[in-house]
Amino acid sequence: MSLFQSKLRDIQDRLHKKELSVADLVDESYRRIGEVEDRVKAFLTLNEEGARRRAAELDDRLGDGEAKGLLFGLPAGIKDNIVTRGLRTTCASKLLDNFKPVHHATVMDKLDAAQSITIGKLNMDEFAMGGSNENSAYHVTRNPWNLEHVPGGSSGGSAAAVAAGEVFFALGSDTGGSIRQPAAYCGVVGLKPTYGLVSRFGLVAFASSLDQIGPVTRSVEDAAYVLQAIAGHDPLDSTSANVDIPDYLSALTGDVRGLRIAVPKEYFGEGIDPAVKDAVLTALKVLESQGAVWEEVSMPHNEYAVATYYLLASSEASSNLARFDGVRYGVRSSEAESLLDVFVKSRSEGFGDEVKRRIMLGTYALSSGYYDAYYLKAQKVRTLIKRDFDVVFEKFDLVLGPTAPTPAFKLGAQVDDPLTMYLNDIFSIPVNLAGVPAISVPCGTNAEGLPIGLQLIGRAFDESTVLRAAHAYEQATDHHKQRPNL
Repeated sequence: MSLFQSKLRDIQDRLHKKELSVADLVDESYRRIGEVEDRVKAFLTLNEEGARRRAAELDDRLGDGEAKGLLFGLPAGIKDNIVTRGLRTTCASKLLDNFKPVHHATVMDKLDAAQSITIGKLNMDEFAMGGSNENSAYHVTRNPWNLEHVPGGSSGGSAAAVAAGEVFFALGSDTGGSIRQPAAYCGVVGLKPTYGLVSRFGLVAFASSLDQIGPVTRSVEDAAYVLQAIAGHDPLDSTSANVDIPDYLSALTGDVRGLRIAVPKEYFGEGIDPAVKDAVLTALKVLESQGAVWEEVSMPHNEYAVATYYLLASSEASSNLARFDGVRYGVRSSEAESLLDVFVKSRSEGFGDEVKRRIMLGTYALSSGYYDAYYLKAQKVRTLIKRDFDVVFEKFDLVLGPTAPTPAFKLGAQVDDPLTMYLNDIFSIPVNLAGVPAISVPCGTNAEGLPIGLQLIGRAFDESTVLRAAHAYEQATDHHKQRPNL
């Protein structure tokens, strides 16, 4: 695990000095997977043959002086809803058990250009629907800090793999907190970029107006490196934003003097764990001691965010998942005797309970007679939630609060209570509804030693300020240096 405790730039330096080879990094990744994977269970599919072949190619480039990629030689894990050419992509669903894509997602092309190496595909809640990783059709991923606790979701495999030292970084997707919440639970850094900054082409859609790909790393600096590699306009994605991409690394100055931070009173009300509240407020004092200024504000429509999200996300899921019919790709029911049977039985056998629950909720909300009462009203409330952020950002640079109301809960504790499970995303969901960027960084642990996450939220396309503040906080503390004892 020692190699993966290093910073990205330190590993790059050692590679260029020929103190390390890319093959060494790949060996380290699979060695660690061999040590801990039977307990953590972060992966669904490994790419060992392809990774070692890629390592040999990159080592040749190192010898030829062509090692110029931003992420050169670094082993990465990829959430299993990001399509990878020739490498099984299941979305942790039995319905896609046999699906091998014929093309790469745009982010995979960008990682190839940055010269990283795909180690394997990571476990998740089925079709990204869940907050604990217990909805995977294959197995449950466990939190490396305490194997009796969940790693969070839906990108639980991504966060667990990085926390356990199996890969140097991972990609996840964030629809309502699915990068940030597991990052908080697993004591790593999770960045949800502005909607449209990173291409969604090749991301299997859950809720198209909310989904966003982002990095999971051990440090804020490493998150800046990965974001630099994957951000940018993509003509293959109609929602991709054609904006200039700044040098995110140059933003990591460590200086937050004069930074204006808003602290919503709604983020510290009923339901927040006392240990989480104390850790986040202590983090606020650290930023204040570095020269930032803060003020309590109100974001009055925050209380409606969870209901709004689950109506909109489920409605979009109902539409997006209609393509999985047992005809074009994926698993087809062997019991089907007619065309209707193909549709009904393939979906009934292939989808899990949570996916079915959300499809049914979304179909109901979109149905005749209910569209105006539910879906349309939820869209109007979404506008109000976005307006809350717009008003705050007229005066402030950042919004600060907890990533999740509690640390990681025990496996099975909420699996039969979906409403309680949904409330774990109460602080992360508004960010997706507003389309703004946010990062989760470790800010302490509770009495049981479980990590706690600090969330910093910024203006649209102002990832530089988010990264600057997170990096300054990180440099003033040691929370990100702590590792689970596996």
